[in-house]
Amino acid sequence: MGFRLPRISNAKPSLKRTLSSETTVVPKGHFAVYVGELVEKKRFVVPISFLKHSSFQNLLSEAEEEYGFNHPMGALTIPCCEEAFLDLIGSLH
Repeated sequence: MGFRLPRISNAKPSLKRTLSSETTVVPKGHFAVYVGELVEKKRFVVPISFLKHSSFQNLLSEAEEEYGFNHPMGALTIPCCEEAFLDLIGSLH
């Protein structure tokens, strides 16, 4: 009669994966975009209300010209620097 401690320690990484995957859920009324010009892109979750602003629509047009409907990250990718995107988001709030 004994305990298998390796099974207990193996449970912890799966719990961490479960908890981290919960943070990737996009709330209702929002959508995820990837922003960046080079290889490394950062994920942002933005409100759907941004879609009505002409400045955000311009970014979407740039994304369409750059990627068409084949986005490398598997989600909407916006080809601009992170700082410019943060400035735009700040002006839309």
